[in-house]
Amino acid sequence: MADNSFFFLTVIFVPVFGAFLLPLAGLLSEKLRNFLALIFVLASFVFSASALSGILSGHTLTYNINFPLGLNLSFVADPLAIFMAIVSSSIGAIIVLFSFDYISHYDNRNEYYTMVVLFLGSMMGIIFSSNLILLFIFWELTAIASWRLIGFFRSRNDVLRADKALLVTVFGALVMLLAFIIIYSQTGTFDLLALKQILQARPISDLLVFMILFGILSKSATLPFHTWLPDAGVAPSPVTALLHAAVLVKIGVYVFARLFIVTFPISALWHTVVPAIAAASVIVSAGAALIETDLKRLIAFSTVSQIGFIFLGLASGSLVGITGGLLYILMHGLAKAGLFLCAGIVEQNTKTKDITKLGGLLHTMPLTGFAFAFCAFSVMGVPPFGGFFSKYLVFRGAVENGQPLITAAFLFGAFLTIIYLFRVFNLVFLGEARVPAKEKSRLMVYSVMTLALLSLAGGLFINYPSGVAASVVQSMLGVVK
Repeated sequence: MADNSFFFLTVIFVPVFGAFLLPLAGLLSEKLRNFLALIFVLASFVFSASALSGILSGHTLTYNINFPLGLNLSFVADPLAIFMAIVSSSIGAIIVLFSFDYISHYDNRNEYYTMVVLFLGSMMGIIFSSNLILLFIFWELTAIASWRLIGFFRSRNDVLRADKALLVTVFGALVMLLAFIIIYSQTGTFDLLALKQILQARPISDLLVFMILFGILSKSATLPFHTWLPDAGVAPSPVTALLHAAVLVKIGVYVFARLFIVTFPISALWHTVVPAIAAASVIVSAGAALIETDLKRLIAFSTVSQIGFIFLGLASGSLVGITGGLLYILMHGLAKAGLFLCAGIVEQNTKTKDITKLGGLLHTMPLTGFAFAFCAFSVMGVPPFGGFFSKYLVFRGAVENGQPLITAAFLFGAFLTIIYLFRVFNLVFLGEARVPAKEKSRLMVYSVMTLALLSLAGGLFINYPSGVAASVVQSMLGVVK
C-alpha cells in the first residue's frame, strides 16, 4: 500500500485543488485544460481502483490530524468508500470525456470544467470523510458546484432552477448539521469511528434519525423534496448525468449507508418507515414520468423513482438487500448516465427535448438509439443487463425483511418503469423520422456506447461486481468471512 497521506492527497485533493488550475490552463490552451480535467478525475479512479484488492483484504487506510473541540481532518478508505469512489470517478471520467465535444461551442467553458472537477473531488471528500463536520463541508462544496452548473446557461429561468436546488438541499443539510451538533453534545466527538464505539450498544434517538434523514432525502431528491431534480434538467446534459448518475443524488444513499448501517444503530421503526417513504417516491415519480413530454425531465423523474429502490435495499438491513442496494448504485449509475448523455446527443442534434416532436431517430442516429435501448433495459431490470440482478437482490432483501405490501408497491413501480421507458423509446427512436438529425460527434457516441456496453457487461459478468459488493457489505455488517 502506498503512503496513506499520498493516497488521500491524490484521490481527494488533486481534483479539488486541481479544479482551480483549470481556468489558468484554459487561458493557455483549451486542449490542455480539457486534458488536465480528465487527468484530475482519472487520478481519483486509478488510485481508488488500485487500492481495491488490498482494502477488501482488510487493509483499511486512515489519515488523521487532530484539532481542538473534537474537530479533526480525518479520512478513512474502507471497502464501502472504495466501492463508491470507483463507481463515481469512473462514471465521472466518461462524462468529462463526453463534455469535450458537447460543451465546446458554449460560453463559460473554463467555469464549467472547474465546477465539474470540483464537484467530483468534493464527492471523493464526502466518501472518505470520517468526521461529520468534514462530511458536511464537502457536501456543501458539491451544492455550490451544482448550483453554478445547473444555472450554466444563465437565463433567468436557469438561475431560478439553480437557486431552487441550492435552497432545498442546503436547508436539508442545515437540519442535518443541527443533528450532528446534538450528537456531539451527547458524545463529545464528531469522529465516525469513535461514534461507532460509543453508540454501538444503543440507537440514537428517533428525532436525530429524522433530522439526519431530512438532509439525506433532500439531497437525494426523494419525496417530498424531489421537485428540484427534474427542474435541474435545464443544465447541460453532462451536468444532469453527473447529478443523477454519479454524484449528487447518490451522496444521499451513500451517507445513509455510512451513518445508519456502518456507524449508528437505528431502531426497527426506520427499517419500515424508510422503505414506505421510498415506495411513495417510486410510484409518484414514475407516474410523473408516464405523462412527461420533456425528455430530460422524464429521465429525471425516473432517477427519483430508481433512488427509492436503493433505499429499499439499504433499509432492509440484510446482507442480500444491502448488496442489492450497492449493486443498484453501480448499475443505475452506468445506465442513467448513458440515458442522459443520449438525451444530450438528441437535444443537440434535433434542437428539441419534446418527445412528441421527435421520432424515427433510430434510422438517423442508430448508435445513440441502441445505446439508449441498452441503458433503458438495464434500468427496467431486463436480463441479462446489470440492472436485473441489482433489482432482484433488492426485492429479495425486502421479502426476507418481511415487507410484502411494500414489496408489492415497488413491483408496481418497476412495472411503471418498463411502461414509461418503452414509451419514450417508441416516441423518440421508432416510427417515421420527423426531425432531420445525425450523429456528428464520434466522441460523444463512443461515450454513450461505452456506458451501454458496461451496463450489459455488468450483467453478463455479474459474479465479479456482486462478489465485490458482497465483500463490502460483509465489512459494513462486521460479518466474518
